[in-house]
Amino acid sequence: MSKYLLDKFLYTVDRDPELVERYREDPAGTVRWWEEHVANALLNCHSGETGTWQRFTDEERAALAGHDHVALFALGAHPFLALTLFIAMFERDHDEPLAYQKQYGARLAHFDLPYPDIAT
Repeated sequence: MSKYLLDKFLYTVDRDPELVERYREDPAGTVRWWEEHVANALLNCHSGETGTWQRFTDEERAALAGHDHVALFALGAHPFLALTLFIAMFERDHDEPLAYQKQYGARLAHFDLPYPDIAT
């Protein structure tokens, strides 16, 4: 399991409006594409350097493909990275202000302290 890789996915997808829409419409395909083409690229590295070893676990891949922020939180993904991405994808589906954010929080309400470790 790599909390870093989960956070990297959430971070990089959230910063590209086209990827946000792609992830909203085809989550499993976007996760597969991202893992193959972006996962091993170094952040903030423009020289083309890449690694080869980082992969999502099946559980991580399923949580990402299912837009399952509760499972992502349990796996240690940073909740604010997930929240900002999921707001970009799903807030538009709600008429009431902050409705998505309230739903997001309510679905995490069953977690007790201490929360899953979000350190990378």
